[in-house]
This record gives sequence, C-alpha cells and structure tokens, in this order.
Amino acid sequence: MDSSRLGAAADRSGGGGDLTVDIVISNHNYAEFLRDAIDSACGQTHPDVNVIVVDDGSTDRSREILEAYGGQVEVVLKENGGQASALNAGMERGRGECVIFLDADDQLMPHAAERVAAAFAGDRGLSKLQFRMSFIDASGRPTGAAIPSGHLQAPTGDLRLAELAFPFDLPWLPGGGSAFRSDAVRRILPIPEQDYPRQGADWYLVHLTALLGNAAWLDEACARYRVHGRNGYLQGSRLDLAHVRDSITYADATSRALAELADELGLDHAEPILSFSDLANRLISLRLEPRLHPRRDDHVGRLVADSLRAVRRRFDVSWPVKLGMVMWALAVAVAPRPVVRRLAELLLLPEGRRTWLNRLLGRLRRSSVDRPPEGNR
Repeated sequence: MDSSRLGAAADRSGGGGDLTVDIVISNHNYAEFLRDAIDSACGQTHPDVNVIVVDDGSTDRSREILEAYGGQVEVVLKENGGQASALNAGMERGRGECVIFLDADDQLMPHAAERVAAAFAGDRGLSKLQFRMSFIDASGRPTGAAIPSGHLQAPTGDLRLAELAFPFDLPWLPGGGSAFRSDAVRRILPIPEQDYPRQGADWYLVHLTALLGNAAWLDEACARYRVHGRNGYLQGSRLDLAHVRDSITYADATSRALAELADELGLDHAEPILSFSDLANRLISLRLEPRLHPRRDDHVGRLVADSLRAVRRRFDVSWPVKLGMVMWALAVAVAPRPVVRRLAELLLLPEGRRTWLNRLLGRLRRSSVDRPPEGNR
C-alpha cells in the first residue's frame, strides 16, 4: 500500500484520531540528546500520545534531565540490561493501539504520531508501518541525506514469503523509522534479551511483526536519525568489521526466531533461511578477520554455495542484479584481502557508490515482494 492509499484509507476511517500512540524512548547515556528526543515526542500534533521513557542504567546526567519532566512523561528507571530489556520494560507500561520505539539520540517529526494513527486506523490488517528518516548531525543540523536511500523504499503488503525466504535482503528501518500495531508486538514479547544483549532488538521487531500482518510504507520523513559516531544501525562512512560481526549475530538470532514463529503460525519456510546480505557479511568477516569471525562452522566454499542458493530465492530483483550478486560472491571468495575490502565497501556503503548506480539498482528491484513470479514458485 503506497502513501496515497494510506491517506485515503485513513480519511475514510476518521483519520486515526481515536487511536492512542505509545512512544517508547529507550536511553542509555545519551544525556546530550535526551531532551531533543523527549521534546519531539511530547510535541506531537496527534491528540492522544503516551510518552514512556526507559532509562537503562545511565551513569551520565540522564536521570537529572528526566526529573525536570515531572508528570509530563512516564519514566521507567532500571538497571542496565541492553536495548531489548529496555523495550520490554517500556511495553509493560504501554496502553496504546500502536507504538513507536525511539532511540534517545533520534527525534520524531511533529506529525509522526498523527500519520501513524491514520495508517493503522485505515488498515486493520496492518502490523507495521515504515517511513523515511532524514539525517541530522550531532548538533541537530540537517545533512540532506535520508534512510532508506532515495533509490529504495521499504517493501509493502504481505511479506511472509519474502521474510521466510530472504528476510535481511529487504530494506528496513531502525526503531525510530518504524511503527507497529501494539497487539502484534505483544504477540512476540518478550524480546529475547540473551540474543540481543546490547542492541539489535530492532531486527527482532521489524522482521517478526511482518509474519503477523501486512506492512505499509509512508514516503515522507517522519523522524530524524542523528549521526554522531556511536550509532548502532548505520555502518558509518568506513567499513566497520565489528558492526559486520554484530549484524551476523543479530541475523542468526532473528533467523531462529522467525523459524520458531513460522512453525507456531503453521507457515511453510525454507530450511535454512538464507539472505544474501547475511552471507555477504559472513564472507567479508571470514576473509578479512577470520580469527574474530563469530560463526566457527563457516568456510568460504560453503558460504559461496549458500550465496548461490540465496540468489535463486530472490524474486524481488531482476536477473542482472542476481548475476551481479553471484559475481560479487565469487570475487570475494578468491580475491586478495585489499580487493575484498574494496568489494565490501562497494556493497555495504551505498553512499560511496555513484549516484547513477544506486538509481539503476533501484529500478532493477521489483516494486512488490508480496509473492514470487509464477516461474519462481
């Protein structure tokens, strides 16, 4: 469902004014950004917003800042347990029909909750909504960039087939760029804290909720993503192999959770679940820093073979893109390490690619991933 159809559906249903939106802000030692996040949540145009701030054992001035808000927001103070534990604690206090999870270094646009409520009111089968996030720097100044990049948008509709075939190849947004129907989130709680001890809970929420309802996309910026050097979602402007290893760990945990939920729901799924992006991360990690690679059972030959299997499953891209994936995997398998690093940057850092190439890749991606073409079923 595109943004215009979302708007039309919302108008027919009364615009979502009767839906309560919970905004759960998770914070750990982000005192320098915390006021901006809370003020953005409290300044929503939607008439029924409930702001919950979870402080996850901060040791900076965060708790002093929270005292100044009095009864304006609901505050949860807890020992440090990581992002998953903070979101679990926030959901225990939630009472709305839909929820936005906001990191304390990010901000919401004033109309965000209003757009979210309208979308969920307009489509009762919707489990998640995603929207663009514009970039700001550490001082809050716009940079002119956004996620996802202009050539991409988050997929829409019934994503169950895609999520159970190649989940991590789908463009997706972090918590501040996503909203969820609260019942769908509660269906999969608690987020397993042992699998996402510090960060990564966004992976669990975004992918598992797609098995519980449809997804929608709102093609306008409803949030601001602050780039400040300590971000957990973005790779950054240079190849960060620690970030690559974290992604491998989160993908492994989320694949297990997807398979378990699919079994509970009686949904067929491939075994194992394979995503080219995850296999690419594993190839990069294994080739560049084998001693730190988190999967001891990996070897290059099997990763290449699994990459070919994963490419065959991709019904959302055209054959030239598939050919490019295969050539990339083969090159990474045999190239010297300096070349592997450059190939990794080409894949993982889209801002380093030529603008025309990003646009071409966008055109070669099919507009819908609801179901594969007849020949791929």
